[in-house]
Amino acid sequence: MKNIKVLGSGCRNCEMTAKAIAQAAEEAGVTITLEKITDIAAIMSYGVMSTPGVVIDDKVVHAGGVPGPAQIRGWMRGDTP
Repeated sequence: MKNIKVLGSGCRNCEMTAKAIAQAAEEAGVTITLEKITDIAAIMSYGVMSTPGVVIDDKVVHAGGVPGPAQIRGWMRGDTP
């Protein structure tokens, strides 16, 4: 199981990112826990200055802008930088 956090204020891009991650996980048959983090101090504790940010298993894998579908599918396969 992957623990995924979407970091952001709850803006449209953050919501789109969370929805895309949930959909990609379902399509890949990967079990995830998805948490939305909106607290600015918590977001900054990850070193993310531009949202949305994505944290997988406590590792920041993306910050700033909505990640692309291919990138998200890669995360479900375990491709993380």
